[in-house]
Amino acid sequence: MQVSSFIAITLGFVVYFIGVFLTRRISLLREFNIPEPVSGGLFAAVITGLVYLLFDTQITFDLSARDALLVVFFTTIGLNAQFADLIRGGKLVLILLGLTLAFMIIQSVVGLVGAQLFGLPRPVGVLLGTASLIGGHGTAIAWGPTIQEQTGFEAAAEIGIAAATLGLVVASIVGGPIAKFLIQRDKLTSDQTDAEPVVGIPSTTEDNATDKLDHVTLMRCMLTVHIAIIFGYVAHEAITAAGLKLPLFVPCLLVGIVMSNTLPTLLPSLRPIWPSRTKAMAVLSDYALSVFLSMSLMALQLWTLAGLGVPLLGILILQVVAAVVFIIFLVYRLLGRNYTAAVLSAGYAGFSLGATPTAIANMSAVAKRFGPAPLAFILLPLVSAFFVDLANAVLIQLFTSI
Repeated sequence: MQVSSFIAITLGFVVYFIGVFLTRRISLLREFNIPEPVSGGLFAAVITGLVYLLFDTQITFDLSARDALLVVFFTTIGLNAQFADLIRGGKLVLILLGLTLAFMIIQSVVGLVGAQLFGLPRPVGVLLGTASLIGGHGTAIAWGPTIQEQTGFEAAAEIGIAAATLGLVVASIVGGPIAKFLIQRDKLTSDQTDAEPVVGIPSTTEDNATDKLDHVTLMRCMLTVHIAIIFGYVAHEAITAAGLKLPLFVPCLLVGIVMSNTLPTLLPSLRPIWPSRTKAMAVLSDYALSVFLSMSLMALQLWTLAGLGVPLLGILILQVVAAVVFIIFLVYRLLGRNYTAAVLSAGYAGFSLGATPTAIANMSAVAKRFGPAPLAFILLPLVSAFFVDLANAVLIQLFTSI
């Protein structure tokens, strides 16, 4: 059963509100900061799984609208960024880059060791490491046929996709509890408690008369985002023509940063109406992320996990343990052992086992409960967007040749 794009995005709204209902009714979801799109999306994925088991009907969704929402979301992150924040976080970016490279090596090694333990061809371990977890579904799909041809292991493509699916689920669940543990253990608080914690990016001031939310401010915000995306698309075409492969949201994120940090200065008349860090931008950002994640998780095909059994689960348990230990004892400590480091820890769990949007959702759930951490929402996408894909390509080539 193929669900069209329009119906899929409509169901994304429904799934989000199911998540809101579940989070209100189930205290465990609130206590461990599970994002509403995650609880609703997993509930929907279980329903589609039951439909498949009981009626032998596979439900698939046209997710083209979801992918557009991802671009919108990261463009809002870029438009909310300030050079002052980036300069203040310069050292943290370098630390986060180093930590990510180290963890990618650890994740690759765990995958290889796990493949040995469960009697799988060694290169298959790459599909149970950075190719499927940090790399996500796209990287797993890209490398599955290559490793299948190299090893003769016929389920290579399926195990990679299944690992990416299960990794996304786990990433959505473990980030919040990690942050909650660190915040409560070290009695951490946000240093911006007077700001409005919406997707981690506060409004400029609480009572700013110019920062009102109405149809005009929302449409102005949407127009700005669309203009940034147009320029981001042009930049993406140029980058692709130069032989560098990056997701579309990366140049859109960059264009947003450049626009917000240059246009209001060059054109002072724009300052009173520029939508950066306004309530309208916060609404648009939250909307895009919530519906994107709801659609992503409701589209999970959980039945694909059933036939891969013990090796898949065993190796992923090792990967989760490695990630949690690495985050608590290295990421959190080296990033400063403060509130921002705790929020980044939730995000790190999200993207090291799942995907960048999962990381942002984890951090958003923590920020909405404990207080804003704007710097975290700038630093992590920069690292996960630029660095990971390039480093992952090199590491996959290296470890598949071992």
